[in-house]
Amino acid sequence: MNYESRVVFSGVSVRGKKFKQSTKMKGLFKSKPRTPADVVRQTRDLLLFVDRSPETRESKREEKQMSELFKNIRELKSILYGNSESEPVSEACAQLTQEFFKEDTLRLLIKCLPKLNLEARKDATQVVANLQRQQVQFKLIASDYLEKNMDLMDILIVGYENQDMALHYGAMLRECIRHQIVAKYVLNSPRMKKFFDYIQLPNFDIAADAAATFKELLTRHKSTVAEFLSKNYEWFFAEYNTKLLESSNYITRRQAVKLLGDMLLDRSNSAVMTRYVSSRDNLRILMNLLRESSKSIQIEAFHVFKLFAANQHKPADIVGIFVANKSKMLRLLEDFKIDKEDEQFEADKAQVMREIEAL
Repeated sequence: MNYESRVVFSGVSVRGKKFKQSTKMKGLFKSKPRTPADVVRQTRDLLLFVDRSPETRESKREEKQMSELFKNIRELKSILYGNSESEPVSEACAQLTQEFFKEDTLRLLIKCLPKLNLEARKDATQVVANLQRQQVQFKLIASDYLEKNMDLMDILIVGYENQDMALHYGAMLRECIRHQIVAKYVLNSPRMKKFFDYIQLPNFDIAADAAATFKELLTRHKSTVAEFLSKNYEWFFAEYNTKLLESSNYITRRQAVKLLGDMLLDRSNSAVMTRYVSSRDNLRILMNLLRESSKSIQIEAFHVFKLFAANQHKPADIVGIFVANKSKMLRLLEDFKIDKEDEQFEADKAQVMREIEAL
């Protein structure tokens, strides 16, 4: 072999002098593009590293690992949502989803979320939200995974007690309860009672987020909600009345009376509605709400109050309250006007007044 001829291999000549690789040779050594499953696996490895690391991170290696993790989470989001240049590809989404739920990536992500920076937390929350809707061969595999890992919901619920994490965990929780089996678990969990306190937290954004989750739990899955309310009627409405409907906070009262109307007017909850409108204590609370200075609270309270009046099987003590307050109620309803014309409201009001007059 003529050693004067310079054979280039990996940028090194046989004489030990360095040469640039030709474009052709470069092509041979290009790194293979990562598949969606590769991105998930690398994210999982990085999360394992972060999970085992102490809270404070000072070494350059740790900084580099965190930076890689943030990039990977951003890439997961890009695959699932697409970007400014391309729409998401269903096959890539399916690959990603399958790999994500094959092992405990969701648990790791939830556990490590407090260690991520704000942008990565937002991206991770969006990734988890999207994965709840992804179907693989017409199946929501997130639901199957969560059914075996329900304890994750406990972590998300108590996340409302952590001011930095509350909105991220709350958004994840709302997406997870899209699955009926998950909603059933949360409704029947001892932690369900905590929502009555979370809704009244002093931080407005967190309280509003908790209220949104609470509403979703009580309206999305009709049959599950009806079963929950029937079985837990006593404690649930005792808490609902005292902590929400009689709250000193205007927003809490307004949201609570609106949600109460949504629940009681739903056909699935007819048995619960009949029981609710047979209670004199409940009637007293609604009459007080009907006298509020806030027009929006008055209107929502009226939609529940009319159920008491329309009940054809009123208990004697309910009839007694109506009779004793007959003239006051009729006067209040006569003066009760809403800002914009509403034929249905006027018809309901006339019907309620007829019912009271007939007593």
